[in-house]
Amino acid sequence: MSVSTAPSVIAQSPAHQTNNEGWSSKLGFILAAVGSAVGLGNVWKFPYIVGEHGGGAFVLVYLACIALIGAPVLMAEILVGRRGGGSAVQAFRSLASSENVSGNWAIIGWIGILCAFLILSFYSVVAGWSLSYLWFALTGSLQGVSSDNAKLGQEMSQIFAGLLANPWALIVGHTLVMVATMLIVARGIRRGLEAAVRWMVPGLFMILIALVVYAASTTGAFGRAATFMFRPNFSALDGEAVLVALGHAFFTLSVGMTAMMTYGAYLKKDISIGSSATAIAGLDTVVALLAGLAIFPIVFAAGLEPGAGPGLVFVTLPIAFAQIPGGAIIAALFFLFLLVAALSSTISVLEPVVEYFAGRPGWTRLKATGVSGFMIWVLGIGSALAFNVGAEFTLFGKNVFDLLDYVTANLLLPLGGLLIAIYAGFVLPSRATAEELAASGIGFRVWLFLTRYVAPVGIASVLVLNLR
Repeated sequence: MSVSTAPSVIAQSPAHQTNNEGWSSKLGFILAAVGSAVGLGNVWKFPYIVGEHGGGAFVLVYLACIALIGAPVLMAEILVGRRGGGSAVQAFRSLASSENVSGNWAIIGWIGILCAFLILSFYSVVAGWSLSYLWFALTGSLQGVSSDNAKLGQEMSQIFAGLLANPWALIVGHTLVMVATMLIVARGIRRGLEAAVRWMVPGLFMILIALVVYAASTTGAFGRAATFMFRPNFSALDGEAVLVALGHAFFTLSVGMTAMMTYGAYLKKDISIGSSATAIAGLDTVVALLAGLAIFPIVFAAGLEPGAGPGLVFVTLPIAFAQIPGGAIIAALFFLFLLVAALSSTISVLEPVVEYFAGRPGWTRLKATGVSGFMIWVLGIGSALAFNVGAEFTLFGKNVFDLLDYVTANLLLPLGGLLIAIYAGFVLPSRATAEELAASGIGFRVWLFLTRYVAPVGIASVLVLNLR
C-alpha cells in the first residue's frame, strides 16, 4: 500500500487558507503533541494514583492501557484531523463531502471545542498554583521552621490553604498563565506553538532528568522507589485500580478534546501517523515514569507515604523538600518544571478553540485568540473564586471548579473519545483510514481491531463508572 502523493488537505481547507502553514517537520509536530500530552496529569496526578493503588502492578496495567486504548485513539484523532483539515468542526464537514458520510458527526468537533474551552478555564487556575509555588520556593517560604514531620505538615497545609483562600493570588496566577498562553498561540503554528515547544519540551526533560539524578544520588531511597514502581504486587490491584489506570491512560494523551485532531490538520501527508503517535505516547509515558522516580525517593527519604492523594505535590513534597539538603533549590526546580509542563498543555488546549474562530470569515488569528482567550479567562475567574469567596455558590452540589472538572473529565472527554473511535473505526471508509496509515509501520488490521472493539469498550467502561 503506497503513501498518498496528493497535496495536503491543509492547503485546500478554508480554515487553513488564513494560516497557510503547517509543522515545519515531524519533530516539530511530535514536540508539540508531547507538550500537549505532558502536563499536570503526568507530574501531579500520575505519581499519587500510583501511590494510592500499590505501585508496580498499577504501572503495568497503565502501560497496557496506553498501548491498547490510548495510542489507537490518538492515531484515530490525528488521522481524522489530517484527512479532513481545518478546525475540528470543519474536518468532519469536509469528510462528510469527500468520504460520503453523514455530516452529523461534526458534533464530535463541537464537543471537543466546548471541552477545550471549559478545561482551560480551570486548568489555568491550577497552573497558576505552580506559578505561586515557584515564587514560594524562590522566596524561601517552603523551607519551614520545624524539623518535625507533623508540624511541617501543618505548615505546608496552611501555605496551600492560604493560597486557595486568597482570591487575588489565584486570579493573578490564572491571568498570567492565560496571557502567556495567548501570546504564544496568537503567533501561529511555526512562530508560536512550534517555536515554544522546541525549548519547552527539551527543557522539561532536562529539568526532570536533573531531578531524577538528584533523587538517585542523595536521598538513599531510590532503590526503594524503583522497587515500589516496577515490582508488580497484584494483591494491591483491584477493579477500581484497573479502571483508574485505563481512565488516566486515555486522558493523559489529550485525546477526546480535538487538540490532537487540530494538530493533525497541520501534519504533512508524508509523515507517518503511527510512528508519530508511538513517539508521543512513549515520551508521555516516560515523563510520567520519570516523575515518579523523581518524587518517590524524596517522599520515602522523608518518611512520608506515597499514597498521599492530590496533596502529594503541593503539601507532601514541600514537606520533603524542607528536610533534604539543597531542598530550596530542588523545590524551585521542581515547580519550574511543573509550570512549564502546564504551559505546554495550555497552548494546545487553546488551539482548537482559536482554530475554529480563525476559520470564520473576517476573523484573523489574533482576533480569534483575543476573543476566545478573554472568554475563557472570564469563566476561569469563577473557578478561582470557587475556593474562597464563591465557595458557597454550588450547582448539583459542586462549586464552579469541581463542576467544570466533573463535566469535562467524566462526561465530555470520554464521550468525545468514544465517538472518535467509533467514527474512525466504523464510519470512515477503511480505504480512507488505510491511506492515512499507509506509512505508519504498524498492522492496519491491528489498529482497526483495537479502535473498533477494544478502545470503545474500555472508554465506555470509564464513562459508565464515572456516571455511577
